[in-house]
Amino acid sequence: MHLSEFEDAYDDLELFRGAILTTPISDLRLRVPVAVRADDTVVKAVNLMNEQRTGSVLVEREGKIVGIFTEQDVLRRVIFRDNNRSMQVGTVMTPNPETLEPTASIAYALNKMSVGGFRRIPIVDKNGLALGVVSIRDITDFLVKLFPTGVLNLPDHPEMSIPKTKEGG
Repeated sequence: MHLSEFEDAYDDLELFRGAILTTPISDLRLRVPVAVRADDTVVKAVNLMNEQRTGSVLVEREGKIVGIFTEQDVLRRVIFRDNNRSMQVGTVMTPNPETLEPTASIAYALNKMSVGGFRRIPIVDKNGLALGVVSIRDITDFLVKLFPTGVLNLPDHPEMSIPKTKEGG
């Protein structure tokens, strides 16, 4: 039996809803946490971010996460400031970042990111030790895997998929 386009779309929507509501963050490929100490310089943190090809580092003090230092922090709090090369990360980080446990659902992570305006959230175990960082890109990659044919087969230019006339030609 062949389903109508409406039924196909409904099935896709249900698959999407089910996947983001039930899939735990631990099913994503979490990035290994990259960390610096709060008293390290921003130069050290930025160099580490560049070396590791990541947009953030966790900031630790005595083994506990006390902050996150991101590309946005560099742009908002470091660039064009006097003595920026000697600044300590702890003075310009985002303190006390929201964290999630690996059992949290992708939907919950998306909610936290949307409401808080975050691009990344540290994932921690029950003792608060960093297990990884989940980013918007990680979640986007997960969603693309749900619909690989529909997403990966789009034309290179969006305007190519929009019909130019009523007839679609």
